[in-house]
Amino acid sequence: MPTLVNHCGKDELYNESSFCGNSMVNVDVFGSPCKRARISAPFVLWGQEFEQEKRSSIDVLPDECLFEIFRRMPGQERSISACVSKHWLTLLTGIRRSDMCDNDTVMVSEDRELDGCLTRSVEGKKATDIRLAAIAVGTAARGGLGKLSIRGSNGVTNSGLSAIARGCPSLKSLSLWNVSSIGDEGLFEIANECHMLEKLDLCQCPSITNKGLIAIAENCPNLTTLSIESCPNIGNDSMQAIGQGCPKLESISIKDCPLVGDQGVASLLSSPSSVLGKVKLQKLNISDFSLAVIGHYGKSLTSLTLSSLKNVSEKGFWVMGNAQGLKTLVSLSISSCLGVTDLGLEAIGKGCSNLKHISLRNCCFMSNIGLLEFSKSSESLESMHLEDCNRITLSGVMAALSNCSLKLRSLSLVKCMGLKDMPFQEAIIYPCMTLRCLSVKNCPAVGSVSLSILGKMCPNLKQVDLSGLYGITDEGILSLLETSFAGIVKLNLSGCINLSDESVVAVARFHGETIKTLNLDGCRKITDTSLFAIANSCSLLNDLDVSNSAVTDSGIAALSCSEQLNLQILSISGCVRISNKSLPFLIQLGKSLVGLNLQHCSSLSSSSVDMLVGNLWRCDILC
Repeated sequence: MPTLVNHCGKDELYNESSFCGNSMVNVDVFGSPCKRARISAPFVLWGQEFEQEKRSSIDVLPDECLFEIFRRMPGQERSISACVSKHWLTLLTGIRRSDMCDNDTVMVSEDRELDGCLTRSVEGKKATDIRLAAIAVGTAARGGLGKLSIRGSNGVTNSGLSAIARGCPSLKSLSLWNVSSIGDEGLFEIANECHMLEKLDLCQCPSITNKGLIAIAENCPNLTTLSIESCPNIGNDSMQAIGQGCPKLESISIKDCPLVGDQGVASLLSSPSSVLGKVKLQKLNISDFSLAVIGHYGKSLTSLTLSSLKNVSEKGFWVMGNAQGLKTLVSLSISSCLGVTDLGLEAIGKGCSNLKHISLRNCCFMSNIGLLEFSKSSESLESMHLEDCNRITLSGVMAALSNCSLKLRSLSLVKCMGLKDMPFQEAIIYPCMTLRCLSVKNCPAVGSVSLSILGKMCPNLKQVDLSGLYGITDEGILSLLETSFAGIVKLNLSGCINLSDESVVAVARFHGETIKTLNLDGCRKITDTSLFAIANSCSLLNDLDVSNSAVTDSGIAALSCSEQLNLQILSISGCVRISNKSLPFLIQLGKSLVGLNLQHCSSLSSSSVDMLVGNLWRCDILC
């Protein structure tokens, strides 16, 4: 190495700071400690002698000679050499694995490269070609680069990605987000050098076209996961190449790519060797034909997501269900597809006999009839999520619960405006004994009568989320709590502004021995009475949120004096009645706390907050 750094014969080693004009800063390369010079000749810090000395120690040898020297070095020494100058770093990134000499030292380095154990992520201004070049050289001697993520940068070009390709043949995962300056040339290099690539994620890459993705398909047969989003120049040709050249592809996600149509989707699904298990199609110009292909050829599919497909009609979903090719489908998510009607939903229920999870969002033409017919066929269903499905009413939900009573464990109803109180009829109640999780969120017309009915239908609830139901009262909560015999573990009542201490006292009385998480954020009528009940009865409670309520210092004191309570997370954000008097009580609680939210507690002085931060150094405090 001394002769490389100073060819004139002076036996010196320079560290990177010696080369002020060409030194590398903040790069991912390895540099050994600086050695003391072994000669005592004077060192000139100015004038032409210094310029000549600096230039002669780096740039006199032709690039061809330096290349031959570098390719014979072990991996760690190549990494050290990259610290000398940008020129040397550039030369080092041009050395492919095939160019390295076949000696024992190099072979050991290459074996480590094949491990691909390192992960690097560069973003914004830190993402440059020089940075990528340093990563390419530096990671080779330390296990090899396996995962690389580049996000939001205009400083990375094809040159930087090419350096990664040549220096990191072990690369298995590549993610490019919002990188407009990288195009097909960079992907060509990745395809030619990184044959072990398994995951490729492209988002907002307008310069990448079909040509780049076709190169990946032809040279990376191990590709298992492909995600493409907002890439306007990627279309059907590349999808066809992926379908033919990547027999191990298990997951594909395509979103907002206007050139991808029916032909591309059909090419991916209809391949005889296809093992696709997970498919996401969002905001694409595909028609009923694509859904028919999915229904017929998706024999290995286990997860399917369809979102914002404006050109798909009722016929497409009907054919997809009746094609009988989705017997292995386990999870189905459909969002903002006008083609989802009662007829289509019924066909899906009959054709997807092993379906366990379904999510339907913004399906405005689906009604109780479709939900009922679907529930009759879905004997394996375990969870159902309905959001912005405004034609669904409480009677439809009750019918679905009655039919799905064998395995259904979770039901979520969000922003369903058709849900409202209805006259109670004991004769139509058929309990769903398996349901454990119930969420009814932001449904403004849901009142106490609805909760009473749901409570009788779901007697074994353990997790309940009623956030945003400002129409419910203590009476409705009491009816739900009284009929829940399994013991509620998690209860979210945030935003239920009409609830009072009576509800919390009931929680402590009926479920004090099981409740672990209780959220009362925004329940303005909650006072210290609730905290007294919690302190006396809820021995397992570890997460309590009483933000924006009427609790005071006395309530905090009650919590701190409880011998059985062992809170880990406490949120009192926006509780303006909590003052400096609570300081000793909060310190006492802090012995077990790992999280404390004090935001917008205007009666707590900054000095008190500082004292808490100093005393509760193990606790994460928001203030």
